[in-house]
Amino acid sequence: MGFVLRVVVNIAAIVLAAKMVPGIEVDGVLSAMAAGLLLGVVNAVVRPVLLVLTLPITLLTLGLFLLVLNGLCLWLVAAVVKGFHVGGFWPAVLGALVVSILSWVMTVLVSDSGKVVMITRRR
Repeated sequence: MGFVLRVVVNIAAIVLAAKMVPGIEVDGVLSAMAAGLLLGVVNAVVRPVLLVLTLPITLLTLGLFLLVLNGLCLWLVAAVVKGFHVGGFWPAVLGALVVSILSWVMTVLVSDSGKVVMITRRR
């Protein structure tokens, strides 16, 4: 999935997380767009570095620390973008979980070439 499509998915996921998770608020469309763009940059640049640095903790917790890491990345974005507020650690983790699930669903539905893929069950 291309970077632009990931940013669009991040914007939609941030808006959805703001509606679903108490403690996450988005003041407007521009704030959501800025947060989605910055979250895409953080996931592309900062998160891989953090993954390598926290690999022992991630292995020790059998991968559950990745939820904490995703929450910290979302919290970092909220600290930088005006109009995007995360009210604490647990709202950040729950919001990151919503963003991750929506991103996973979009990755499943959209192939690398940007075409929508129909998943059917054959008998």
